[in-house]
Order: sequence, then structure tokens, then C-alpha cells
Amino acid sequence: MGQDAASKRHYCRNTNFGSNFLIRKIKLNKTFIALLEEASFTKEILISGVVQISKANYAQKGFYFQSFTSLATGLERIGKLCLLLDYYINNNGVFPDIKFIKNQINHDLKLLYDKSRELTNAHSIKFKYLDNLDDEIHENMISILSAFAKGDRYSNIDFLVTSKTKSDPILEWHLKVDEILFEKKVSKKGKKKIHLNAMLIEQLIGSHSSVRHFSESRKELTNLYGSSFLTGMNESIVRFRQFHILQIIRYWFEILWTLQYRAMSLGREEIPFFNELFAEFYNSDEFFLKTKDYK
Repeated sequence: MGQDAASKRHYCRNTNFGSNFLIRKIKLNKTFIALLEEASFTKEILISGVVQISKANYAQKGFYFQSFTSLATGLERIGKLCLLLDYYINNNGVFPDIKFIKNQINHDLKLLYDKSRELTNAHSIKFKYLDNLDDEIHENMISILSAFAKGDRYSNIDFLVTSKTKSDPILEWHLKVDEILFEKKVSKKGKKKIHLNAMLIEQLIGSHSSVRHFSESRKELTNLYGSSFLTGMNESIVRFRQFHILQIIRYWFEILWTLQYRAMSLGREEIPFFNELFAEFYNSDEFFLKTKDYK
């Protein structure tokens, strides 16, 4: 490895991206810095989304919007990094103009996934883990996040100004992600325990309590049984939410990793080691499932 490449690799691992002194000292080119910072921002956004989705529940709906915003933005950015590298490889180290990204993709995560399938075939990419996101949960997550990015994030404002909404992202998530996970991933014994615990809480203090909440499905909660059941349901599936999101991110990472080295082979020394930046997403399903606090 040449001295410039080694310096860049050291920079990628160990420096503060905002340090003008280090940038001047190592003399990194602007393309390298732009790619490095974009990848760094994307990684942090994705981590935020993974963490926030584990906190979201009927009583703290703001965490849904924090997570959806981060995940939709992060997945769009890592996907577009892959498209940029694909263009770079096919055009001898030249990046496209702004119209390439805006006109072809915009904020459409479903279309971006379709493009990933084309990249996978064109570059004969071999995956260690999942080589597609065609599972029902993955498809539903991508569809909900795509709709959120394209306008559903304003569902409440849309209702206020037009009396209409395109769709409710929290409701969609509850119906198409959480309820399916609860049905498929939680055992009959686990479901029964949640039900009995909710009944016990209602019997013990229900007559002395007042509950006024709305569930993710927009149904009014007026008793402890309903709120306690949703709490138990949420706790039983939250790790599966994270698990499927992490699988989606890992899928994109594996594509980016392959394209990274093919772009580097052009010899311009302006492509960072993305595999080092996103390394925490390159883990097994077993690791994802057992890790409670993914930070």
C-alpha cells in the first residue's frame, strides 16, 4: 500500500473529521473527504435509527418518528453511496452529476432496493449473509420507510390542512411489522403470559387507576389491561424489530464493501475503507438477536 493510501486509512480510523489541521497535514483530496464524511454521517444516522426503534411504543410515539427519520435517511444514503460507486466503476473514476441521483431515485427506498438487485447481478456480488430483502417483514419495513420519506412523515399536518392523510406511518408499522412479529415470533406461552400479566394488573389496581392513551392503531386505551398488554407485546418483539432493521443495513453494507474494493482497483486513491466505518453492522444474526443495546 502506498504512503498516501496508508495515510488515508489511518485518517479514516483515528481522526476527528472536522479537524482542518489534520486534513491539511495529510493532504487528502476533496473526493476522499466527501465520501468519508458522507459514510460517517450515514453510519451515525443508522445507529440512531436502530436505537430509537427499540424505544418506540404507544406512550412514546415520538421515538417512532425519530427512528423512521433516521432509518429512511440512512438507508437512502447508504444506497446512494452504492449507486455512486457503481457509476464510478463503470465510468473510469468519474462520478455522475446531481440529476443522476435526483431523477433516478429521489427518496424512493423501494426503487433503491430494486436498483440494488441490478447492482448485485451486474457485479456478481457474493453475500455472506442475506442476499435479498424479499422477506415479508423486510418488504413491509422498506415500504413504510419509503412512504415516510416521500411524505407520510407529514401525516398529521396533512390532516390538519386538508382533512386527509396519505397514510399513518405508525399505524402501518403496527399492523405490518409489530403484529406480524408478535404472531410469528412470540410463543403461545409467551402470549398467554402477557395476557395474564395484563389481567392481573387490571384486577389489582384497575379500579383505582385512570388511563387515557391511544394505541399505535389509534384505538383509545381506557383501562390498564389494554395498556399493559401493549407494553408486554412491545417488550416481546422489540429485539425482532431491531434484528430485521440490522439485516437490511447489513445487506446494503455487503454491497458497499464489494463496490468499495472494485472502485479502489482503479488506483485513484480517493475511496475510503467503508468496511471499517460500517464494521459494526457486519455481524451474524445470532449477534444481532442477543445484542440489546446496539450503540
